[in-house]
Amino acid sequence: MPKRFEMSKGVRAMNIVIVILDTLRKDHLGCYGNEWIQTPNLDAFARESLKFTRAYPESLPTLPVRRAIHTGKRTFPFRNWVPQKGDTVRIYGWQRIPEEQVTLAEILKQHGYTTAFVTDTYHQFKPSMNYHRGFDVWRWVRGQESDRYQPISKCDETKLQRYLPDRYKGTGVEQLLRQYFANTADRRSEEDWFAPKVFREAIALLEDLQRQQPFLLVVDSFDPHEPWDPPPQYVALYDNPDHDGADIITPLYGKCDWMTERQLKRMRANYAGEVTLVDKWFGHFVNKMADLKLLDKSLVIVLSDHGHSLGEHGVTGKIPWALYPELIDIPFLIRHPEGKGAGQTSDYFASTHDVAPTVLGVLGIEPPQPMDGVDLSVLLEGKQPPQRDHISTAFNNFVWVRNERYALICRNDGAEPKLYDLQVDPQHEKDIAAQHPEIVKQLFELVIKDAGGEPLPTYDLRRPVEEWYRH
Repeated sequence: MPKRFEMSKGVRAMNIVIVILDTLRKDHLGCYGNEWIQTPNLDAFARESLKFTRAYPESLPTLPVRRAIHTGKRTFPFRNWVPQKGDTVRIYGWQRIPEEQVTLAEILKQHGYTTAFVTDTYHQFKPSMNYHRGFDVWRWVRGQESDRYQPISKCDETKLQRYLPDRYKGTGVEQLLRQYFANTADRRSEEDWFAPKVFREAIALLEDLQRQQPFLLVVDSFDPHEPWDPPPQYVALYDNPDHDGADIITPLYGKCDWMTERQLKRMRANYAGEVTLVDKWFGHFVNKMADLKLLDKSLVIVLSDHGHSLGEHGVTGKIPWALYPELIDIPFLIRHPEGKGAGQTSDYFASTHDVAPTVLGVLGIEPPQPMDGVDLSVLLEGKQPPQRDHISTAFNNFVWVRNERYALICRNDGAEPKLYDLQVDPQHEKDIAAQHPEIVKQLFELVIKDAGGEPLPTYDLRRPVEEWYRH
């Protein structure tokens, strides 16, 4: 990995490591109060970090969040969105990083950094995407979910039936699982699971990057995203290993009133096992950084893009209208190499588009173009970032906004509002919108303010992709 530039003058030489853990719920980590899931490595890391207790995705789901992480720019309000050719996902903001937006990797590369990227989040390396922009080296771990990696004939149909309740047959989930089991047919040991593969690749990169400092390394693990099928010993930590019913590892998105309590328990155990597997291999990665004497030369940021509903509020999956804490509360940790902020917590409204300006703030680099996010690094110095009296996020044609007291979920035109008093109802259980229309109006005005003062766009997601490109 040869360097192309000398280190810029005035830049504080420090390695940067960003770890993204997809679909990791904040309430499933011990450091955020969970008492039943084993996450010792993330908990230990949190004790050495500044921990944000009110962090949320800039917008959802996978790709909108990553656009914001890489650029410091908001993806919301999804203006001028068009679906990407060759991609079957139809979600507002789901697209490549716009060419006019500069990425963190491009900026650091111009200042003398070696840049490297490892991920199994396969949406980023579909043909129409460009999320590897600015990286000297990128390693893509193939096979997650419905990635067309292996011939479908490799799927073990007997195994498939174990994970296929009758309700799933003929649905997109059946197709996804058939491809997934074809992709993973050659597993033999724990190291063949995806989280181990990603972190082993990251460890291998560390050994090269040690000779290429300073560096930026982005480790983007798709796990604990579904399918949740960790090695059996991880599920056994949370449920009877002899379970003989339908084993749900990829839930149908939507209402889950058809599921039994036993099915819900098993599904949650599968997810918890996946979280513990990720935690173990994250620990191997951090230990390797310490062994190579890199941990105390590097700023390390760990965060998630969103969570996942596991039956709370009567739904499973990631649902635009279900922007509840289990979906939008994310872990966000910053470990400074000099111990600044270690063991401290912040209730500042933090978001995923704050990552890039925070990294640049630590390094003393002025961004070449304005960023929407806030430099959170000032908190490490005992100072305060610009005040945020509210924070908003969006998912397709639904929005969520909160201030100190209330949270609002509604359509992006203000229809179907649900309002929650966070002082007495932090989990969004009792809708009080009908009793407080004036508060609903005030909060929705904040959404419009965040959107630049103009009404939010709406799109016909059923429109054939060819029509989007005719004009």
